[in-house]
Amino acid sequence: MNPTIIQVAATVIFAIAILHTFLVSKFAHIAHHYPEGSMGQNFFHFMAEVEAVFGIWALVFLVFMMAVSGVHAPVEYLESLNFTEPGFVFVIMAMAGTRPVIKLAEKIIVVISKLMPMPRKMAFYFTALVMGPLLGSFITEPAAMTVTAIILLKNFYSKDMSTKFKYATIGLLFVNVSIGGTLSHFAAPPVLMVAGKWGWGMAYMFKTFGYKAAISCLISALTISFMFKKELAGDFELRPDNNEKMLPPGWITFIHVIFLALVVLTAHHMVVFMGLFLFFMGFTAVTKQFQDDVQVKSSLMVGFFLAGLIVLGSEQKWWLQPLISSLSDQVLYFGATGLTGITDNAALTYLGSLVELTDSAKYFLVAGAVTGGGLTVIANAPNPAGYGILKDSFGKDGISPLGLLKGALFPTAVAILCFEILPTLS
Repeated sequence: MNPTIIQVAATVIFAIAILHTFLVSKFAHIAHHYPEGSMGQNFFHFMAEVEAVFGIWALVFLVFMMAVSGVHAPVEYLESLNFTEPGFVFVIMAMAGTRPVIKLAEKIIVVISKLMPMPRKMAFYFTALVMGPLLGSFITEPAAMTVTAIILLKNFYSKDMSTKFKYATIGLLFVNVSIGGTLSHFAAPPVLMVAGKWGWGMAYMFKTFGYKAAISCLISALTISFMFKKELAGDFELRPDNNEKMLPPGWITFIHVIFLALVVLTAHHMVVFMGLFLFFMGFTAVTKQFQDDVQVKSSLMVGFFLAGLIVLGSEQKWWLQPLISSLSDQVLYFGATGLTGITDNAALTYLGSLVELTDSAKYFLVAGAVTGGGLTVIANAPNPAGYGILKDSFGKDGISPLGLLKGALFPTAVAILCFEILPTLS
């Protein structure tokens, strides 16, 4: 395959965008050198927003395309792409980050944590980092990331916890969410990209991926909990809610769950779930006394991130496709795990679906994609959501990419072993 100048330019800009994601803390540091509220400070703060990175460089690519191929080329290119996934992530994140859904998740975690033979604080932490990600198989990974990150922010990150603990926790969160959505065929973006074409249903996912992911989540969360047992020792009480807001009654929570279910069921039909979202916004306005503000901005930024990733990632086939098709199963597994760290795992599995693969190659491609989903912010679509929620807890420079990588290495290694060693259920 002879790549065109457009494809080569897209790859170069894609590489620059990836480099940019590793430099966001530097831009944040530069912003502090400018006067408060100045144009310089605002510019560098914007450049430090990891959710904006791929959108910024996608615009650069579209301008380049216009210069090379004419004014109509970017429009035709954008119309050829499918932006349903960014739209879906935006809607599901906004719905999942609401008070009724968070309170429901908290109740589930609290009830289960009380059954754990551990100190209460450790039990809640352990349960949150197992049950939260596994719930992603039913409320989708973006929703699970949003709910779990908010619970962690509220009850742990706002406390006086060490930086080492914070990085270990966010690494564990990202990895467990990435693999925790594999109990079903519709919740994890890298699975969603291939499940229909390859005929993978709920039963297949649980027997082939799901139970292994659950075991990995348990082992990793248990190990990290005991590694930081001093910080997780003692009594524990959930942080009190804002007294200005009333606890949502059961019927409101039920309607929120119905809205989430309808959006999941119509995940491939943007016109439908966007319409549902508008009705949902109306419902939250009517029941405002039981609601917090819907997190539209943060959800929209994640959607913007994914849209930019699609614009640039769609032109990477010329080098990714032949690379994937030439690898043996084991090399494919570890290669997919590593590649996921520098390119979104959903894009990786989508490109794999364009190639004729054996059943074992399909397994190792998806296993590698979900296993490596916690190594970087861009590795898995829900990661920017967790990043956006927790970043202010890491100080003025935000979350260090190297710190995140180090925090994710142990749970990633556990996931590799579980997907490699555990058998598929008959």
